[in-house]
Amino acid sequence: MKILVDADACPVKNLIEEIAENYQLLVVLVCNSHHIINSNYSKVMIVDDKSQSADIAILNNTNKGDIVITNDYGLAAVALGKGAFTINFSGVQYDLKTIDYLLMQRYVKQKARQSGQKVSGPKKRSDKNNIKFKSKLIKLIEENVNIT
Repeated sequence: MKILVDADACPVKNLIEEIAENYQLLVVLVCNSHHIINSNYSKVMIVDDKSQSADIAILNNTNKGDIVITNDYGLAAVALGKGAFTINFSGVQYDLKTIDYLLMQRYVKQKARQSGQKVSGPKKRSDKNNIKFKSKLIKLIEENVNIT
């Protein structure tokens, strides 16, 4: 099991590394060339700035039983299809039962924005998000660490 992170806008990189180090899991932080990410623990993979480059790199390195951390529903959907576990930056785990709904919700909001409607964005991040994320990631690891 390894952890792959859609790291460009990830607010929990330090938490991920702290948890992964405790379980001796490899972390791969994937970002495009416009972001500078340094780590003393994780492998940092820098990709070009083309659309979807980071997602493709993550998927190319994802195996069954890995954990993919992203807020991108499309990336999460494909990672689920590869047998990976997926969780977002706030600790919500995606699954095959809910991902279709989330993708449809994203599509509907995109269409509304294109037609000029105002669509609310995500809520401001709080300390509760970090606490929930840490708890959910630890639980996910502990429940699945032996899956290959």
